[in-house]
Amino acid sequence: MSRKSGRLQARHEKADSENECPSVVATRKRKSDTVNDHQQDTKRHNFEIQSCWSQITAGGATPCVLIETPQKELPVSPDVSKFTRYRFQNLFISPSPLPVLSWGSSKDVWLKMLSKENKYVHTSRMLRHHPSLNTDMRSILLDWLLEVSEVYTLHRETFYLAQDFFDRFMLTQKYVSKSMLQLIGVTALFIAAKLEEIYPPKLHEFAYVTDGACSEDEIMEMELVILKALKWELSPVTAVAWLNLYLQVSALKDSPKLLLPQYSQEQFIQIAQLLDLCILHIASLDFHYRILAAAALYHYTSMEVVAKATGLDWGSLSKCAHWMAPFAKVVQRNPPLKLKVFKKVPADGLHNIQTHINYLDMLDAVPLEGQSPVSVGGILTPPKSTEKPHL
Repeated sequence: MSRKSGRLQARHEKADSENECPSVVATRKRKSDTVNDHQQDTKRHNFEIQSCWSQITAGGATPCVLIETPQKELPVSPDVSKFTRYRFQNLFISPSPLPVLSWGSSKDVWLKMLSKENKYVHTSRMLRHHPSLNTDMRSILLDWLLEVSEVYTLHRETFYLAQDFFDRFMLTQKYVSKSMLQLIGVTALFIAAKLEEIYPPKLHEFAYVTDGACSEDEIMEMELVILKALKWELSPVTAVAWLNLYLQVSALKDSPKLLLPQYSQEQFIQIAQLLDLCILHIASLDFHYRILAAAALYHYTSMEVVAKATGLDWGSLSKCAHWMAPFAKVVQRNPPLKLKVFKKVPADGLHNIQTHINYLDMLDAVPLEGQSPVSVGGILTPPKSTEKPHL
């Protein structure tokens, strides 16, 4: 472009700016003033924080301690990064086994369920920052929660939500003492009951089953601590929810109605018993919930049924199925479970009520390293149903 044409273009631009609407010019000025004010406020705020921190750290103390949570995208150690890579393995390759849905896209529903497997992280290394705890303590606590769930006729989903909340919460914390375990466990069940149950037990009932170990105020305080640590993310797809879906899909006929149960209640409680036993062992947390449920289904059906109901192949399932085999043998050595009858529970919903049997004895019989011993009793013992009020 010539020097003359450049001067002409500059002259036209100046004329255009002079003829511009005053309101537009004023708006631009206000925007620039807002940006400058924001920058000044930011600098002032940063200076105030630095001034406060300099006073706090004058004695050599740090202003805060950052505890990583499963949801934070922070640099992680090599063993955790290895775990993260494992969790991405085989997550989105399985096709959707869901039938055509009248109320939504089956593909979108399936992908949404799968995405939660990555959002709600759990791992068997949850106790590595708790030197005073061991895996047996977790097994005993969860077994006690199973017993409390049956006493209060809570649903299976309620217990599995509580188990997920407890395990994920422990993953966010450090140096939790043994004396705090029962409070954390009963509070996790308290939160789960309020989410899942139509008529959840009252707060004083949860305090009552601890036999004086936990007060109502302590449960309420711990509830807020757990909710903040979990960032109020309280809707995982639990292992028993996956099992319910798999059995429903495997039982669908020519006219599929996914929301109406069509499977055998007896078959469900048999497989759920195996799932209950496995979830007490901390190594179960190294598998996706959907893989755990699929492996349990495999031990009671066939790979053909599993492929139809889950969309998984043997390569995705084999590791968990082999790990679960000793648990399945122990369960199958016991007499088959019978459907329990609960007061005020409809006959078609009896299988959804959580039950409890001698799980710790069964777990002790599983030939695996780190199995849980028989419970020695103590305060982790809920009152008998005949002693509990307001039944």
